[in-house]
Amino acid sequence: MGNPVVHFEITAKNIERLHDFYSKVFGWKIDANNPFKYGMTDTGAGTGINGGIGETTGNGHVTIYIQVPSIDDALKQVVAAGGKIAMAKADVPGGPTLAQFNDPAGYLIGLIQG
Repeated sequence: MGNPVVHFEITAKNIERLHDFYSKVFGWKIDANNPFKYGMTDTGAGTGINGGIGETTGNGHVTIYIQVPSIDDALKQVVAAGGKIAMAKADVPGGPTLAQFNDPAGYLIGLIQG
């Protein structure tokens, strides 16, 4: 089994404008009815991946999330290969277990356990 890309994430300040933008331009259905205003995004394509559009107080980013059987094992491999852990493994209430790392070029990449 491979490790597929299973989620994308776009973050920025003033997130409502991005929710509106992506909804209008691409017809994406965005549900941000939660305390964090994190917009779970259904691209409606039937193929490809869905994602999220969320608020940040720092610099925004666009990242992908890769599904792995074990985040602990994946993070060990990331560090051994020259990457750095950006966010330790965490359980999202009612959601997945995830973590983030920076690859050797500095790009932020997410992991989802499953």
